[in-house]
Amino acid sequence: MASGVRSMRLCLRALRHTAAPAPRKAGAPIYTARRAFSSTPTPWRPATKKDEADELEAEEEDDIDPVELERSMRAALRDPEVDFERTARLQEQVLGSANAVISEATFTPRVFPQKSFWHEEEDDPDLITDELDEDVFDEDDIMSMAHGKLEEFREYREYARIAAWEMPLLSKLARPFEPPTAEEPLRFRYTSYMGEFHPAENKVVVEFSPKDMPLTEAQQTKLRKLLGPRWNPETDVAKISCEQFEHQAQNKRYLGDLVGKLVEQAKDASDMFEDVPLDTRHHHFKVKPKFPREWRMTEERRRFLDDMRQKSLLLDQTREEAGSLISGTEKIEQFFSAPRPEARERVGERVGVRLNKPLPRGRQQSSLRRV
Repeated sequence: MASGVRSMRLCLRALRHTAAPAPRKAGAPIYTARRAFSSTPTPWRPATKKDEADELEAEEEDDIDPVELERSMRAALRDPEVDFERTARLQEQVLGSANAVISEATFTPRVFPQKSFWHEEEDDPDLITDELDEDVFDEDDIMSMAHGKLEEFREYREYARIAAWEMPLLSKLARPFEPPTAEEPLRFRYTSYMGEFHPAENKVVVEFSPKDMPLTEAQQTKLRKLLGPRWNPETDVAKISCEQFEHQAQNKRYLGDLVGKLVEQAKDASDMFEDVPLDTRHHHFKVKPKFPREWRMTEERRRFLDDMRQKSLLLDQTREEAGSLISGTEKIEQFFSAPRPEARERVGERVGVRLNKPLPRGRQQSSLRRV
């Protein structure tokens, strides 16, 4: 229905008269309005969804007003200059071309390639197994591994250029180190992976000590109780991390607000948690052995040891002169050179022993006894 009405509207547009041209000068070109009639068939687009096809059909039907169509037909029939034979020929031509386009776009069967169940190479034309002639390596290029190596060298050279030309310019932005003041008790730590994306890159860690906060002793103790396992009793440093947001600035802001809330709760004098003991079970204290103070080397002990060594040397020299000094080296050589005469080896002899318990048939049992 929609295609026939559309063709009729095209016929009426073709018969529509153009406006009378304005008076022109002699020799000036004549400009006429271009007709809206075209013999090119309307391109068809296959609808991907049923709803979309229904919407297109509804738009085509709504676009044509039957009252306006009837009015245009009556105006064309009342016009005495209308060539009815030419109108009929144009209508038949337009209707024939439109029906041909509709029949070709609607009823043309699509041929799908037949695929086997097992996707065999002979039956499946989509399965590409043979290399094309254009993909054959014709000794006119390097291999893919060589291209990867060249890309690696390009990256090295890029970083070398940055280190040679851009990094020295950062010295203009250098500032001398200034230790944090009492008004900056928070220490933030970030993690960077040198420009590479990493899921842990947005993590931010804050560290602070309760005694650096503007709190009294009782408030500091309450703050330690509020921190719980995030407080280290050995170093008296609290550590809190956050990585629930996408950017580091958001996590840093969250940690700053959290520390501020903890300080406000510690200053609240309505409940100071005096009945709650300070729990340190979450921390494992490591016993580090220390060198005894008595064993430390002092000047007095060094003089005492020197005197003892001098006296020992003098005593050995006196015994050597008297011939009563025993040489340990000579004693060892004498021991290993001559065997002891009283050392004798005892030889074992096999003696049969009868047992009270009878043995199974075909088995024997013997025992060794040394005499």
